[in-house]
Amino acid sequence: MSLYIYCDYFEFYTPNKIEGMINGTTIFGSGDQSTLLGLSSIMLVTSLMICLSVLLPATINRVLNILIGFIMTLMQVYIAYIAGWYFYKMYAIVEATLTLIVVWQAWNWPKESNA
Repeated sequence: MSLYIYCDYFEFYTPNKIEGMINGTTIFGSGDQSTLLGLSSIMLVTSLMICLSVLLPATINRVLNILIGFIMTLMQVYIAYIAGWYFYKMYAIVEATLTLIVVWQAWNWPKESNA
């Protein structure tokens, strides 16, 4: 989660970012309620996965980590491709690598415990 925060913090230093926020625009156009709800949902899912990984049964947890981790990896790879700023590319590549590790770990996690 801290990677999202740091990346968004440094984004404030890019030209026209703060003016765009004041004017209510995002990379997807206007910052209306639907757009902000969609963007917030992405952040909410990644935040909830931390808690759900502890609370959910192993089978459901494994499937969700593979599915959501794969989707987040694809999103970060796309962001790394389209981003114009090198710091944004760096954060996207690191985030994609970490979510790919989550997918790999969930995929290879033992299905049964010997306990």
